[in-house]
Amino acid sequence: MTTRSTTGGDLTVEKAPFLNPGAKLPFVLLVTCFAAWGTAANMTDPLVSVFRTIFSMSNFQSALVQSAYYGAYFLLALPAAFINRRFSYKTGVLLGLGLAAGGAFLFFPAAQSMTYGWFLVALFTLAAGLSILETSANPFVMAMGPDDSATRRLNLAQAFNPVGTNLGVLLAAVFILPNLNSATAEERAALDPEALRAIQAEELDAVMAPYLGMGVALVLIWLGIAAVRMPDHVGTDVEEGHETHFAATLKRLLANRHYRFGVVAQFFNVGAQTCAWTFTLQYAAEAVGASSTEQGVWLQASLIVFLVSRFLMVWLMGYVRAAFLMLLMTVLGVVLCAVAVLSPDLVGMLAVVGLSLCLSLLFPTIYGIALRGLGEDTKFGAAGLVMAILGGALLPLVHGATIDATSATTAYLVPGACFAVVAAYALFSLRADREPAAAPA
Repeated sequence: MTTRSTTGGDLTVEKAPFLNPGAKLPFVLLVTCFAAWGTAANMTDPLVSVFRTIFSMSNFQSALVQSAYYGAYFLLALPAAFINRRFSYKTGVLLGLGLAAGGAFLFFPAAQSMTYGWFLVALFTLAAGLSILETSANPFVMAMGPDDSATRRLNLAQAFNPVGTNLGVLLAAVFILPNLNSATAEERAALDPEALRAIQAEELDAVMAPYLGMGVALVLIWLGIAAVRMPDHVGTDVEEGHETHFAATLKRLLANRHYRFGVVAQFFNVGAQTCAWTFTLQYAAEAVGASSTEQGVWLQASLIVFLVSRFLMVWLMGYVRAAFLMLLMTVLGVVLCAVAVLSPDLVGMLAVVGLSLCLSLLFPTIYGIALRGLGEDTKFGAAGLVMAILGGALLPLVHGATIDATSATTAYLVPGACFAVVAAYALFSLRADREPAAAPA
C-alpha cells in the first residue's frame, strides 16, 4: 500500500498500513488500558463531593482528591520516560498497571482505617500508576505501525478511553452515590460517635467496592500483556545500544518549536476539556433551570457525544489530514463557546454539549503531531505531553473564579480561549507541513 507524504498543501491522505505484522493482539490488549484509565478518572471525580459529605469537611479539603490525582500524573510522567528509555514501553506499561492495581487495592485498608489521608494515599498511588501507564501506552501504540498512520492509530486507541469514561460515571452512579447517607453535616455533628462511625463505615465500604473490582481488572490486563510477545524493535532503544543523556534530550526538545508549542496546546486542550465537563452542571442549572437529575443527563449526553465522535474522527482521519481536521474542530469549539455565552438558553446548552464533538480528537491528535519526527527523543517527549495534563488542574480554577465574578454562562469564555490556542497550533502545524523540506546534506 502506498502512502502520501505529509508535506505540501494536500489536505487529504492515502491510507497507510494500520499495524505492523504481529502487532494486532498487543494493540488490542493496549486498547483495554485506555479504557481502564478512563474508568478510573471519571469514577474518581465524584469523590470530591463524596468525601466532603462523609467526613463533613470543607470544599478545600475535599478538593485534595484532585490535587492527589493530577499531582501524581504530573510527578510520575518524567520517571516513566526514564523507565521506557532504559527498558521498553512494555516494561513501562506493566509497571504502570501493577502500581495502579496496588493503588486500587489500597482502598481496602483506607476503608478499614476510615481515614481521609489513607484514601489520598490510595488515589495518589493509583494515579501514579496510571501516569506511567499513559506515558508508556500512547507512544507504544504509535510505534506499532508506520509513521503515516500513527496519529490515526492513536486516535482509535483513544476512542476506547470514553468507553471507560462512561463506565466510570455509571459505576459511581450505581455503586457509590446511592449508598451515601442523606444526613447533613449538622445532623452528623449531632450524632453520637458510634452512630456516626457506623454511617461512615457503610459509606466508605461503598466507595471501596468498585475500586477493588478495578484492581482485579488491572491485574487481569497485566497478565494478558505480560504473556504476549511484543513486536520486534518496538520501544527497545536499549537493545540498539542507545544511552540516556537527559540534558541533551531536554535541550533538543526545548529547541523544537513544533514540540514546544504542542505541549502548550495540550495544556490548554486538557484545560478546555476539564472546564467544559466540570461546569456543565452549573451551566445547565443557570441556562435552562435544570434540576440535579437533569444536570446529570446533560453531562451524560456530553460524554456520549464524545464517545461517538472519537470513532467518527478516526474514520475521517482516513481521508482528511489530522492537522486540518484539528483546525476545523477547534474553530468550531470557539464558535460554540461564543454561542454558549451569548445565548444562555437551550441553544447555548446544546452548544455546550456540542463541545464534546470538538474535544474528541484533540488529545491524541496533538500528541501524535507533537511527537512526529522526534526519533530517540520520543519517550521523553511523551512525558512532557502527559505532564501537560496539569492544565486540567489549573484552568478550572480560572473558570471557577470567572463564575464567581460573572456567571456560569459567561465563564465559557475560558474554554473558548483554550480552543483558540489549540487552533493556533493547528495552523502552525499546517504551515510547517507546507514548508519545503531542507536539502539533504
